Amino acid sequence: MDIVLSGIRSTGQLHLGNYFGALRNFVRMQHDAHCFFFIADYHSLTTHPDPALLHENVRNALSEYLAAGLDPNVATIYVQSDLPQTAELSLLLSMHAYVGELERTASFKEKVRKHSDNVNAGLLCYPVLMAADILIHRADNVPVGKDQEQHLELTRRFARRFNTLYGVEYFPESEAYNFGTELVRVPGLDGSGKMGKSEGNGVFLADSDEAIRKKVMRAVTDSGPTVPNSPMAEPIANLFTILKIVSKPETVAYFTDEYNNCRIRYGDLKKHLADDIVAVVAPIRERIEAIRSNDNYLREVVGDGAQKARRSADATVADVREIMGIKRF
Repeated sequence: MDIVLSGIRSTGQLHLGNYFGALRNFVRMQHDAHCFFFIADYHSLTTHPDPALLHENVRNALSEYLAAGLDPNVATIYVQSDLPQTAELSLLLSMHAYVGELERTASFKEKVRKHSDNVNAGLLCYPVLMAADILIHRADNVPVGKDQEQHLELTRRFARRFNTLYGVEYFPESEAYNFGTELVRVPGLDGSGKMGKSEGNGVFLADSDEAIRKKVMRAVTDSGPTVPNSPMAEPIANLFTILKIVSKPETVAYFTDEYNNCRIRYGDLKKHLADDIVAVVAPIRERIEAIRSNDNYLREVVGDGAQKARRSADATVADVREIMGIKRF
């Protein structure tokens, strides 16, 4: 595998779904490919975040990803705004991005519908900035979720259009990457859907032991099976899915047998599940707290990451300026 690029939302909090889904694959991937991971603080500006919290959100996101296993000695980890070349490339790419195609993106139409009072140009040009994030390193592969597939397709279109207009084969048409396997899908505690911050149904890696136990004990259940080996309702199946992820096989087998024989006590299941989640999360949370309080280490990580990222970005911008005819006297 060649160059891999992945963005990290600066307003996001890592939860079990992130950790057991893409993140563990990122940790493995960083040893097999040239990986760039960046915290997307420019992108967060489209929603007008609180200036007093923006930097703290970046610190939190950086600390959580480092604690979860991203290694700055192996991968390039940087903050988006530390790479001004991305903003320049976004401007240059926007000269060949058409308003109509940007207005037709599903994410833009959804934001307009939900936040009609904040339809800013940054929101409209979000796909162009995302394309610049990817193309600044000429990435071959980009791990994206279903909600970002359309943006990646636009990136491919912009790359193809640039190459065609200028008669070059410069930008690769980056491929979506799913790690070659079916990703783990961690359900939420509310009985439906996937775990997520906006859904309010997640267990986060920074949660205290007490908070985790309270969340799990409040998880949705039913009155219990009355017929042996009866199918599980979705909320119960979700709990067992999480159990399979964090618990030992014998624990899963025990509670599965209890359910199939109509002896299940959901209180016992939840208590055991909460203990096993705590066992996974507590060491990560301790690392998050230690990293977050170490200003020198964080400064070193993003400083080194920006320096490495700029070498790649400088070369790309210089080439693009030359191809487009922007030359110095």
